[in-house]
Amino acid sequence: MRGERTCPRCGLPTRPPGAWSNRWICTVHGEVYPLAPVTAPSAQLVHQLTRSSHVPLWLPWPLPRGWVVGAVIHAGDDAGGVRASGVGITGPNPMGGPGDFLIVAEEQGVGLGAGLAGLEGADPGKAVEGEPHARILVQGRTVPMWFVEGPADRAVYVGHWGGSWLWVILYPQSAGVLLLEDVHVVDLRDLGHEADLLPYGTPPPWLERGYDR
Repeated sequence: MRGERTCPRCGLPTRPPGAWSNRWICTVHGEVYPLAPVTAPSAQLVHQLTRSSHVPLWLPWPLPRGWVVGAVIHAGDDAGGVRASGVGITGPNPMGGPGDFLIVAEEQGVGLGAGLAGLEGADPGKAVEGEPHARILVQGRTVPMWFVEGPADRAVYVGHWGGSWLWVILYPQSAGVLLLEDVHVVDLRDLGHEADLLPYGTPPPWLERGYDR
């Protein structure tokens, strides 16, 4: 995930559009919306993405005390805009040490959340069945979330909102206790200039190696 556009599903480098296709190509998954390199988050990046994103940029709000925005990731291309986004915050893990809380919003079939969850397909499939295991509050409405079996070092939940998938990825796995309490999220696209006042940090190392199994 360093320095080049990669496949959101597997993390392999992608080939840019050319004579045979106007889409980015992964040698394993074919045409994809590529994942941009992970860079330090900033208000400038947030404003840039809010102008071109087809999906929300979810952020826990108000930001918990002692937490900073550690990552803003996105998948898409120049022609189609942003089709998947992820906003991560970093702060004190209730179980000790630091913790990370990443929320991914994506259109069906993009595969960014599924890739970070270690799933074979692009979408959660049968994971979204039965009784939900947690919930978050989006714009005052309850969104049920289902636990997804993934890499042992993280806790993954998925739900859906407004026609797009909504993933919550917590690192390390013990940080999953953060979903035991109600988490309210807002769309960064609605915050406007408040995004300029957010505390920004640096991307967590696990996110840059997120596809290492």
